[in-house]
Amino acid sequence: MKHSINIMVFTAAVFAASSCAVIRQADDRKVTADPSGYVLTPDQNDSVRLEMNFNIPGKYLSSRARLVITPELVTGGYTRERFEPIVADAPIYARKMNRKEVLESYEDPYKDIRTSAEGFRSGFVMPYTRTVHIPEDVRTARIRAVISGDGCAECSAVDTVEIASVTTPLELEENFRTAWMEPQFVIRPKIREGKGEAHLQFVINKSDIRPEMGNNRAELDSMLAVLAPVMNDTLATVNSLSIYGMASADGSYSFNAALARNRADAAMKWLLEHVDVKPAVKKIIRVGSKPEGWWPVYEAMKSDGHPDTLEVKRILETYTDGNDDVQERYIRRLACWQDIKTKYLQKDRKVEYTYSYTVRSFTRDAELLEMYSRRPDAFNEEEFLRVASLASGVESRMKDVYGTIQRYFPDSQTAANNLAVICLGHEDVAGALEALSPLDEYSPETMNTLGVCHVKNGNVSQAAELFGKSDTEQSRYNLGLLTARSGDMEKAYQLLAPYRDLNSAIAALNTGRTAEADGIMQELDIQSPVAEYVRSLISARNGQAEALFDHLARACADPELKARAEDEADFAPYREDMRFVEAIK
Repeated sequence: MKHSINIMVFTAAVFAASSCAVIRQADDRKVTADPSGYVLTPDQNDSVRLEMNFNIPGKYLSSRARLVITPELVTGGYTRERFEPIVADAPIYARKMNRKEVLESYEDPYKDIRTSAEGFRSGFVMPYTRTVHIPEDVRTARIRAVISGDGCAECSAVDTVEIASVTTPLELEENFRTAWMEPQFVIRPKIREGKGEAHLQFVINKSDIRPEMGNNRAELDSMLAVLAPVMNDTLATVNSLSIYGMASADGSYSFNAALARNRADAAMKWLLEHVDVKPAVKKIIRVGSKPEGWWPVYEAMKSDGHPDTLEVKRILETYTDGNDDVQERYIRRLACWQDIKTKYLQKDRKVEYTYSYTVRSFTRDAELLEMYSRRPDAFNEEEFLRVASLASGVESRMKDVYGTIQRYFPDSQTAANNLAVICLGHEDVAGALEALSPLDEYSPETMNTLGVCHVKNGNVSQAAELFGKSDTEQSRYNLGLLTARSGDMEKAYQLLAPYRDLNSAIAALNTGRTAEADGIMQELDIQSPVAEYVRSLISARNGQAEALFDHLARACADPELKARAEDEADFAPYREDMRFVEAIK
């Protein structure tokens, strides 16, 4: 903030005796300001505009005096800032000053702003127009003008005239709101699906599995590691298991399809030899074959940059009817057939398996808690969230459950939101952001919670954007708080009015809606210093002196509110009352 221009004073001891000649007047002959007693609100640059005329009555100033009017900012009875003065010299004073400057090379500090006090005998007007800066920490203050009859407050009497009050809107309590998500516990079938493949090598045109060939042992063990836990899980009911052999591209389609099916059947038998499969599951296992076709060959050639790749593609796109025997006939005619045969036909054959199963649902709270400690892998999101709700009141336990949910369901909006809300309750903004980070998309609730994180990190523009997009009850309230912070009180009031809480009462007061603020406060049973200060403002505007003093005494338990009350514009009519003095002291 720029510093205000302080008054320049000097002591002209040489002619002080002759110049200290203010004519003291009765009250009806004092200097007045027009207008006066109005209320100023600093703009976004912490500035206010002073535009007024000082009316100087006739014979207020002697012919040998200089008149200096200095506006100053007063807080708590003390001068906080002095602003640039206006100066008028009576004729004899002006001549003496001119002689002093010529003969003694005197530098008059007011040389650039002094004017001639023409008409000083009958009265004259001194206009004052300035933009002055208010210190950022000032909430309420008074602006008065100090009037010196010779420019030297040390050796002449001083008058003062009240000009205006400076008041910033009463600040809202920035209790930004988040939404706690408590979904309804719904029992849903937990159907899970999976698939995998084993790359196995077989003797040419044979279907029996030989674990010692190539990497067959590792591939079979990998398939077993996937399927055995499902088959042996006492909480799971297997719905389907299908095993397909992948038919080779080269050779007769019918022969390859039969061979592939036999290889799938061999894989099934090997699985049954190594896993204790229930008879009911054995009945639902299906085996079959799938044509591999020539497209994998094309992809391998393309990846290798083979020059005849486009020729193969043309054949595949031209001959699409029936099985792949026709495509093979034309591919074999290509000059690159030997390359295809030796380089791009797969050396191993895949066995693909797909499966689905249903995990038993947990419906009773006691069962949910027991199984959570034993088998969290068997839970769906709804069951996890029910466990979290059962831990309500024990935040450490809730955080543990929400963290577990995020491991199994990283896109859970409820887990992310509620974990972030818990962190924000402890002012752990970093923890809240970490809880929200797994989400790729945001629900209205998580978007609002993310906005609160941005507010606390000082990213107000990002927060406002998120609150606007969220459009929930909480986000509209939060946007109202940010709007009030920006100074747009009318818009803030429109956003906050539906909530009828302390902040909506403050917004109503700040926009001149005293009756509405009064109605809201009568509905609220809040006795905080801020609430009492609001009631004292309402009482002052309604002319209820006793209620004002009563509420103000309780509000002044807060030192900041006490300092504000001393110069609050609404309290001006009561400032000289001893009950007011007692209330704030």
